[in-house]
Amino acid sequence: MAEKRDYYEVLGVSKDASDDEIKKAYRKVAKQYHPDLNPGDKAAEEKFKEANEAYEVLSDSEKKARYDQYGHAGVDPNFGAGGGNPFGGFGGFGDAFDLGDLFGNLFGGFGGGRQQNPNAPRKGSTVTANVTISFEEAAKGCKKTVRINRVGTCSVCGGTGCQKGTSAETCKTCGGRGTVNVQQRTPFGVMSTTKQCSDCGGRGKTIKNPCSHCHGSGFETKSATVEVDIPAGIDDRQALNVRGGGNKGLNGGPTGDLRVNINVRPHPFFERDGFDVWCDFTVTYAQAALGDTLYVPTLDGKVKYELPAGTQPGEVFRFRGRGIAQLGGRGRGDQFVRIIVDVPKNLNAKQKELLKQFNDSLPNKPKNNVDDGKTVGEEKRGFFDKFKL
Repeated sequence: MAEKRDYYEVLGVSKDASDDEIKKAYRKVAKQYHPDLNPGDKAAEEKFKEANEAYEVLSDSEKKARYDQYGHAGVDPNFGAGGGNPFGGFGGFGDAFDLGDLFGNLFGGFGGGRQQNPNAPRKGSTVTANVTISFEEAAKGCKKTVRINRVGTCSVCGGTGCQKGTSAETCKTCGGRGTVNVQQRTPFGVMSTTKQCSDCGGRGKTIKNPCSHCHGSGFETKSATVEVDIPAGIDDRQALNVRGGGNKGLNGGPTGDLRVNINVRPHPFFERDGFDVWCDFTVTYAQAALGDTLYVPTLDGKVKYELPAGTQPGEVFRFRGRGIAQLGGRGRGDQFVRIIVDVPKNLNAKQKELLKQFNDSLPNKPKNNVDDGKTVGEEKRGFFDKFKL
């Protein structure tokens, strides 16, 4: 297998390129090697795929950071497997492992003003993932499989936190209540207050023989794949919320959610404006003047269009209902096509003479080249006035 090229080299940008520079570079390369412009060209098809892969990484801040640090290995789907842990791993805390700190990080903490019951059910925290999709997939909707790391029940102890064959014991300090009474002398007498038991962290139980796999937490980080339904009409930088796709809850609490950030690759031809699509279509001067049958690319494939004679540069025509699906299934936007007239260059002498003859045959010829005291531009300049014989 050939060695992968550097992603910055693929798009022709520097490592300090901005997001806009990366996007513009991708559009340029994608247009150059797009399959519609290079039918049957396998080499162009591979370069188009290579550009898509490069943009998917460099347009994602997290993936880009890993790529800058580790190269292609940093964005490999298996990067960090077998020890990769978004929370730094549960196995590295040893005797200093603090369940209270773990639960505080995953479930929002127990302090902060009003003290909460550590044994109360708590919803798991949200997991975030990034997905890059094509312009067409955003317009029409698609399914994507997302690979994530999330916290789940320990597969060895089943969530008890105890070594096999052992169980948690009732805390001797608090008698299983999770709280202790503290008396303190004050100028006003003896005051009695209730505080969380420091020996069991308020859980009422202690683990003498913690599970060697999770070190007593009852949790472990697991790799998982989640299939996500991406609705038609979603836009770049929007996000989806997948209920129950995040970290496991505590004390029987519900599982957290999965937030999927959507990144849409720019299209080499189309530009999005709300739910409408715009594109430029280049025709020759003869086509614009005489009219012609065009086959215009749309999100649904090429569509036949009869270009009327006398079409002017910059004129726009519309295909109703050929745009992007609106979220919620409320129809589709339109496609607007802007006509670009290709001005011929590098004409030979014969071609110039023919165009001059044609220009001379036109009625009401402009007189911009005549010194009649009028300001240049007061009269409409002819298309062929710019050619010097």
